[in-house]
Parts: sequence; C-alpha cells; structure tokens
Amino acid sequence: MGQATDLPRNEAGIAAALGILKQRFGEKFQTGQSVREQHGHTTTWIRTQAPDAVVFARSTAQVAEIVKVCADHKVPVIAYGTGTSLEGHVNAPAGGVCIDLSEMNEILAVNGEDLDCVVQPGVTREQLNTYLRDRGLFFPIDPGANASLGGMASTRASGTNAVRYGTMKDNVLALEVVLPSGEVITTASRARKSSAGYDLTRLMIGSEGTLGIITQITLRLQGIPEAMSSARCSFETVDAACQAVMATIQYGIPVARIELLDAKSVGAANAYSGLDLPETPLLLLEFHGSQSAVAEQAEMFGDIAEEFGGSGFEWTTRAEERTRLWQARHDMYWASMALRPGAKGISTDVCVPISRLAECVTAAQDKAAELGLLSPLVGHVGDGNFHMLPLIDMADEDEVARAESFVSWLNDLAISMEGTCTGEHGIGQGKKPYLVRELGAAVDVMAAIKRAIDPDNIMNPGKII
Repeated sequence: MGQATDLPRNEAGIAAALGILKQRFGEKFQTGQSVREQHGHTTTWIRTQAPDAVVFARSTAQVAEIVKVCADHKVPVIAYGTGTSLEGHVNAPAGGVCIDLSEMNEILAVNGEDLDCVVQPGVTREQLNTYLRDRGLFFPIDPGANASLGGMASTRASGTNAVRYGTMKDNVLALEVVLPSGEVITTASRARKSSAGYDLTRLMIGSEGTLGIITQITLRLQGIPEAMSSARCSFETVDAACQAVMATIQYGIPVARIELLDAKSVGAANAYSGLDLPETPLLLLEFHGSQSAVAEQAEMFGDIAEEFGGSGFEWTTRAEERTRLWQARHDMYWASMALRPGAKGISTDVCVPISRLAECVTAAQDKAAELGLLSPLVGHVGDGNFHMLPLIDMADEDEVARAESFVSWLNDLAISMEGTCTGEHGIGQGKKPYLVRELGAAVDVMAAIKRAIDPDNIMNPGKII
C-alpha cells in the first residue's frame, strides 16, 4: 500500500519563504493549526500531513508570485481546490506552502456558439452547471463530489457520465498553468483541434499538480438534451448485472450513465436516502436525446435486462424521480460509511476492459468475503470502472492488514486483466507502488519529464513519481 511517508524538510527555506509570504499576503496568509490540517485532509485512511502555511490566492498573478517565492527558496508548493481527492493528493509530506484556489472561482467567458467556456480553477462543477442552465448548456463530467474544475483537471476526473461524454481529458481544450519557476504558460487555443507541437494540455491533465498549477481552464460544453430518461433494474447476481452491461455496450445503445450497486450498497442507499429498492444488485441508467430516442433506448435496455434475469425494470422521464435516484447514487460514499459508524473507508477505483468486468467484479466480491471485509461495491460500469469501499476499524491491526492485502490484490488483479489500478482517482500517495507495475519503464519517462520541468521537485512532491 502507498503510505503518507514523510520527506526531508528544507527548514531554512520554509522559514524564509513564510516570512516573505506573510508580509506580502497579510490576512490571506494563514498558519493556524486547524486551517493547515484542513488543507492536508484526506477523505480516506491515509495519514494527514499538513502544510506549514496556507495562502488564499485570487488571481493568476498571485499564484505566480507565491510560486516564485517558493522556487527561490526551494520550498514545496501544493495546490488545493475543495479537498475531495481520495489518494492523499493534497498532503504535504515535506511541509511547505498550500495555495488555496477556492477564491479563484469566476466564470470568465461562455462562448455559446462554440460550445465552450473559460473558468478559473476554483469554480465547482455544480456552480458551472447552475450558471449554464439558462443558456441551454451543461458540462457533463460528474465525479459525484462537488469538486473544483481545477482539481478535476489535475486528477483527470470522470464519473457517472463518462461512458457517453468521456473524461476530463476529452473535455478540456486549453489550460493556463503556472510552472515551478513562476512562469505562466497557455497550453493551447480554443480551436477544437490542433497539430501545433506537443500536447501540453493532456500532459498537465492528470499530473496532479506535480508539473504546475492550473489557473485557468477552457472547457467543452454540451447542449442540454431535449429529453432524459432514467431506468432501474434489479438482478439476482452482480455477474448477471455485469453481463447486461456488457451486452448494452456491445449493442451500441448510447447510454449516458450506467451504474452498478451491489446488495450492500442498495441497502445502504435505502437506509440513507429513504428509498425502498429491492436489496439485490441494481443497475441505474440514464439516456439522453429526443423524446422518442430516450424511450426507444430504455425499452431496448429492458429487453436486454430480461435476457439476464432482470426484474422490476422501470424507466421515467420525470425530473423529480430521476433526481432522487441519482442523488442517492451520489450520496453512496456517506451511505456506505453509515453501515459501520466510526470506520474508515478505503475507496478503490480499478478499471478493466468491459469484457473482463463481470469476472473482475465477481472475483473482488469473493476475495472481500474470504478476508471477512465489509466492502460495498458501486461502479461506473459502462466503461469498466468500479469501486469497492472496505470499511475498516483502524484500531484493529489484523483488519487493517487484511484490508491492505485486499486493496493490493485488487489493484494487481485489474492490472493482470490489462486494466488499470486507478480509473479516475489518480495516483497521489496511495497508488504509487502500482503505477510501476502497470506501466513499467514508462514511469521513468514520467520522472524525466518531472525533472526537466521541476528540477528542484517543489511541485507537490511525493505524489505519482
């Protein structure tokens, strides 16, 4: 397992940089213990490593100024959005300065005719979609949490809509980035395609703040569909549900979302969100298009589900019913945590080719049961991505060891199936050991890029590489 290992501290450099930043930023410079711990907080079991100071930036110029001070004194810099990451991304293992980007939350431009917009990194996905709604537009990437768009780009986030609309890498046209030197670059234009040199936009997306700090994002937008329908269907086994998913994708039904909940997760959702669903494996789906198209798609899925023993199939276009179901899905982390109050959750996120999904999910469930772990399962299964959430008593050393063994086994299983150890959470601290197993010598290439751009290793050290 990846752990929150402490790295050597540059005490003299940190003291000098903090003195300068305190003088320049006044009340926007904070060193209180609670503020620092909040900005090293991780929503999983990785130990919190707080920065030495937090600076609340309001502009690209301020971010560049902070980075230049830190570069001059070789002090680590960690960007912070909303703190919803799950692999220790915002920890400060060598101390240093956290730049909080939450006040950089302006929507700078919406180009409706071109279906794109320009935003600052602190804008959240819900904020953007609320702003766009009256214009008939929306941004489709939906990781569940109301994450900041800068953080979503940094971790190459995806979520429930990825099966139709792709991930962040497919929906970012250009970035403005502050490099480790404090220099500001723009990676591309608003053009929908370009052959102009290296694809620096894609290089920065998913780099988790290790190559620079994103200060502006140009995003692709979508028109709000004429109609949306949601469907639900229960199955006797997770394997049957996964087989139905594979058939749906292979038949080319253009689902926007297709989510799997196992029986434990359905029970948790019933208790937490006040639902009354049958406590057996469940698929939730959403279809986008014209009124006739969404009806046809839902009915086609119903026929497929019946082939695999699906029951209780229902679909609806009523907004309030759709919202209730999808809100329950988005609340699954907290619903699952309520199954064992006081426990810590380890959220996994492997992804495999769709043809191996049923095999991988079934093996994962069997392994968790063999190890005696309470581990609800949910998944964005339309693209082969699923999560298990072992709920662990951190005071029980044997249980912690079993959970570590399970997570390691699951990551290795996904890699052995030509999949990945992380479909959307990123590497951070938690998954560094598996990156080498998955990509081998390619990690050396990443390290070479990191050294070239950030020779003093000040940008989010201890992550990915």
